[in-house]
Amino acid sequence: MTEKPRYSRPDDAMIRQMLDDNQFHVTQREGTERPFDNAYNDEKRDGLFVDIVSGEPLFSSLDKFDSGTGWPSFTQPVDPQYIKTKTDFKLILPRTEVRSAVADSHLGHVFKDGPAPTGLRYCMNSAAMRFIPKDELETEGYGEYLSLFEQKN
Repeated sequence: MTEKPRYSRPDDAMIRQMLDDNQFHVTQREGTERPFDNAYNDEKRDGLFVDIVSGEPLFSSLDKFDSGTGWPSFTQPVDPQYIKTKTDFKLILPRTEVRSAVADSHLGHVFKDGPAPTGLRYCMNSAAMRFIPKDELETEGYGEYLSLFEQKN
């Protein structure tokens, strides 16, 4: 018997059904939500940000910082295997688009103007993610990420 992959991309009809209009526009149509008017820009609790479509783990609150841009920003992904990038020319000058690896959701962009230790700023759309607080990681199936927060203390 073949084991079902942990994360998968639902079919297009299911994605349309599970997302609100803004989430669909951002993740499936490469949209951008309004700065400062989104769910996670000011999120300060410990936890994990996962892809809203597939549940892939994307970013940890430990790598989140206030970039002053109005979007949640991170120095690095929590697990690089769930992130992919490509060059985007939508604003004429090239930018690096960030997408989830399994669901292929548009997440945002990465820039080379972030703080140490990476010098990167992963500028993400809240609409592309779901936040799971640290105390819910185990029950939500992300228990293996609890050790990240134990190292913090």
